[in-house]
Amino acid sequence: MIKIRILIMTLLLLASNASHAAGDYMSYPAMRRFIQHMVETGFSKNYLVSVFSNIKRDENILRLVNKPAEGKPWSKYRPIFLTEDRMRTGLGFWNRHEAAINAASQQFGVDPEIIVAIIGVETFYGRNTGKHNVLRSLTTLAMDFPKRERFYTSELKNYLQFIREEKINNPAILTGSYAGAMGLGQFISSSYRNYAVDFNRDGHTDLWHPDDAIGSVANYFSRHGWKKGGDVSVPARILGNNYGNIVITKAIKPVHSLSQLQQHGVSLQGKLNSKRVSLLQLEGANGLEYWVTGENFYVITRYNHSPKYAMAVYQLAREIKRRKMSQ
Repeated sequence: MIKIRILIMTLLLLASNASHAAGDYMSYPAMRRFIQHMVETGFSKNYLVSVFSNIKRDENILRLVNKPAEGKPWSKYRPIFLTEDRMRTGLGFWNRHEAAINAASQQFGVDPEIIVAIIGVETFYGRNTGKHNVLRSLTTLAMDFPKRERFYTSELKNYLQFIREEKINNPAILTGSYAGAMGLGQFISSSYRNYAVDFNRDGHTDLWHPDDAIGSVANYFSRHGWKKGGDVSVPARILGNNYGNIVITKAIKPVHSLSQLQQHGVSLQGKLNSKRVSLLQLEGANGLEYWVTGENFYVITRYNHSPKYAMAVYQLAREIKRRKMSQ
């Protein structure tokens, strides 16, 4: 009798594991809890069951989320974004959408080259907005990526709320990045709901439309404290070895004054107008690079927390602005 019971339990366990292996999310306790939570916020249970019954785990998403580009050293990360093609295309994008870019810059107080560079780094000016099914991506990450389960569960919730608010009948229709980011500016669901704007005033907040993407990126930066005309970063030279306890490799809010950095042997190779600064270390092609970064640099990291991302945006913006001014 005990052997039979053990056999039955083993078969049930195998069946459960097989179901999970196939990504049958309706069998997941976490999914049942999620649906119940969404019902309590006003969603129909029948609707949610119909939405998630056909969603299967996307193994490719799980591979991609474990190998982000930000994991590369700066020497390999920079060449992805600082290319002649991206600079030339960025200048063309600025010229084509100059009216919207200037209007957004004026309304939100954000430098135009930063708006242009963000869209350039994120999607190559709309060339690559992502081909992954957003609903499937977020469901896969919420249910099968324990490392960031809470974050992606929240984004899945925001996605369903966004779909309802925008009156999109089919929640599986939208595509984006492997992490569920959407549109030219690659807004995740919570950012879409909180920062996207109908900049062309056509009654729809459409981040695949350049005008809305431009206005929304500018609004995001404004809400996170961007200072128009403010400096971002300058190269630094290190004297001695007294800098070790202040150097950073991750995005940390700047807390030092310029005089404090100088006391630690940091010599700025240019002017930086910022009340608070950080000393950033990057692995360059010719060895370690040091940069003093200001408050505006930190704002860029609110869009993507990687300092390498922020540096790529800054350097791309600087180059496109130089070309714009020399036209």
